[in-house]
Amino acid sequence: MLRKDLLRVSRAGGGYRPRFVTREHRPLAARVLGTFESHVGERRGDLDDALTALEADAAESGGDFKLVRGLAALVERECGFETRAPVPPRRVRRAAFEAAEAVGVASEAERETAIDRAADALGIDRADVEASLYADRAVNEVLVDADVRWDPDTLLEQYDLSLAQTALFDATEVRVRSNDPKRLVSAVKRLRLMYEIETTPEGRELVVTGPDALFSRTRRYGTAFARLLRTVAASAEWELTATIDDRGRERTMRLSDGDVTVPGVEPVAEPDFDSGVEADFAGRFRGLDLDWTLVREPEPLETGTRVMIPDFAFDYDHADFRLFFEVMGFWTPEYVEKKLGQLADVEDVDLLVAVDESLGVGEEIAARDHRVVSYTGTVRVKEIVDVLREYEAEFVADAAADLPESLSPDADAIALADLADEHAVSVEAIEGKSFPDHERIGRTLVRPAVLERVGERLEAGMSLSTAETVLDEYGLDDASAALSRLGFRVEWEGLGGGTVTRKE
Repeated sequence: MLRKDLLRVSRAGGGYRPRFVTREHRPLAARVLGTFESHVGERRGDLDDALTALEADAAESGGDFKLVRGLAALVERECGFETRAPVPPRRVRRAAFEAAEAVGVASEAERETAIDRAADALGIDRADVEASLYADRAVNEVLVDADVRWDPDTLLEQYDLSLAQTALFDATEVRVRSNDPKRLVSAVKRLRLMYEIETTPEGRELVVTGPDALFSRTRRYGTAFARLLRTVAASAEWELTATIDDRGRERTMRLSDGDVTVPGVEPVAEPDFDSGVEADFAGRFRGLDLDWTLVREPEPLETGTRVMIPDFAFDYDHADFRLFFEVMGFWTPEYVEKKLGQLADVEDVDLLVAVDESLGVGEEIAARDHRVVSYTGTVRVKEIVDVLREYEAEFVADAAADLPESLSPDADAIALADLADEHAVSVEAIEGKSFPDHERIGRTLVRPAVLERVGERLEAGMSLSTAETVLDEYGLDDASAALSRLGFRVEWEGLGGGTVTRKE
């Protein structure tokens, strides 16, 4: 984004249109880049003088000095400047000011005397005093790195993007249609913007409400709109309509994929979650070993003529089932009312809502036939898992009912988890079945004849590691259960390992 004073827009016909660059401006972009490159090792003041001369040349040829300043501002952000001085400037100034106070500087000669005294006090040459005195002022900083990431073409692309971002700073409402709506909504939520999705004859349209709807204008909102445009412009096809507060007059700005693109550079990183509450919950939930997969921002849900995208969904690993999950934190009364309206219109889906207790709307949501858990500060994972377990119990019961009472796997040895996968059910669904051809050893089913062969190869005095190698050959990964079943136990010898012995 550019500074507001560098904004270039056309208001012809009552509209609001950024004055984008064209291929004709490529030589100017090249000159700006060249000016920086040619001033490496020189003072910022000398660089500024060269850019001022470039502005004058552009103005004489019918150009706009704001364009030169805008391009230069983008390049300067990529450059490195540093203070170069023989002696730290603050130290020199302290000595010089002390000397000046003693001399009483009122003339050039007295100044020279003060400089000489400061040099003597510091043990340096007077030339070093002069060179260091104000070396840390911005105008005296030295350009040390002008290796920017843009060539003339990508600099012009970045300028157009930055110009449009600056124009959006005063937006009060933004409407966007994109061929990648999920990515767009994800960005809106991460930027903590107020939004809703409307269904129009042209398709779904995301509506982002600006600060004037609920708050006074803030720089945070203007910056968020600007960052949102980067995500919008990264899509292949998109259209954006923004309502702009142009010094008290409402104007409309329309942009599309033909106006703005994102240069081939890495964007500014954005936060992963809408809030710390969601991030905390996701981190703790994903650390659990459950038969549920947490999905971030799943598909939109129809809510009358509009749609909403829940924060999460839980997919059950052993059935075609998705439980949507919305975290409803504290916000404004208008937001709560809108959210309640959405929840009232959501139909034909299973939805779990975690509600901040301070809102006091848990019962109202439950009356809309949605599952509700309340929280204060953080969402309690155990409460969410308890709800998932209820659903899981129903799936397990249904899956078990569809299976025969006895199962006879073809394999000589097979883990319960692998057998469950073969039948596309959870392990719990086969836990209560009988296995007439196999014996259960820990979490593995083994034919008796296989157990007999294993027993013949084991002997007292064998090291535990050797015994485990034998068991692995027959698919028995629970060494403790297998050895116990075959009449052996392990004697441990400190930290040096174990030895297999017969049970007494």
